[in-house]
Amino acid sequence: MSVTSLRPNIDHWQDRVDLAASFRWIERLNMHEGVANHFSLAVNPEGTRFLMNPNQMHFARIRASDLLLLDANDPATMDLPGAPDPTAWGLHGSIHRRCPHARCVMHVHSIFATVLASLADSTLPPIDQNTATFYNRYVIDDEFGGLAFESEGERCASMLSDPKKRVMIMGNHGVLVIGSDVGDTLNRLYYFERAAETYIRALQTGRPLRMLSDEIAEKTAQELDDYPGQAEAHLREVKAVLDAEGSTYAS
Repeated sequence: MSVTSLRPNIDHWQDRVDLAASFRWIERLNMHEGVANHFSLAVNPEGTRFLMNPNQMHFARIRASDLLLLDANDPATMDLPGAPDPTAWGLHGSIHRRCPHARCVMHVHSIFATVLASLADSTLPPIDQNTATFYNRYVIDDEFGGLAFESEGERCASMLSDPKKRVMIMGNHGVLVIGSDVGDTLNRLYYFERAAETYIRALQTGRPLRMLSDEIAEKTAQELDDYPGQAEAHLREVKAVLDAEGSTYAS
């Protein structure tokens, strides 16, 4: 019997399973932050109803059945039993309310992305294939205003109106990645952290950087945008590893 058929009364089961797997994997990569940070996934065409992790549950324990189902247009959300973390609601609720193309949203304070976000110039230059992936595909928020309660969340959401810009380097804060589904977003988050690590480690050598031309950087980014099946395969293999270990994520 499939896992789905064991949970007939929980809506959006496969979406829940995919999102739960992403929490487990990001924790394994040490890209989590205690019981903070949040992922969300829209489940209706308008993008306003979304799944999100419960308030202050460690990524290593999150199961598909634990995920909250929230409505970005419900002003009473924070008054309900089991309300989400207020900063998660402020940031993710605002994005799902204002940016229907942001189907999945992942926000972390991973080490190298946060180091990049802490530099006076948080630009990620194209010095290799991974950094070129993000050429002209991110925005830098240099107006950090404290914890992402609703007004701060609305301000951040206003910067994500261009569907081509799928990464926000959150100055003095961390990184936020959006995508079309869980696999797309998880893959992008993984490669952004790898790209940031390459750049930070290159800076640490103190030696001149070998920059790609604008033309080659854009060509590389477009080729990777169009690369067939990588994100789907990445998530599939993550779940296969977890399944082989007997993980409880899909419960």
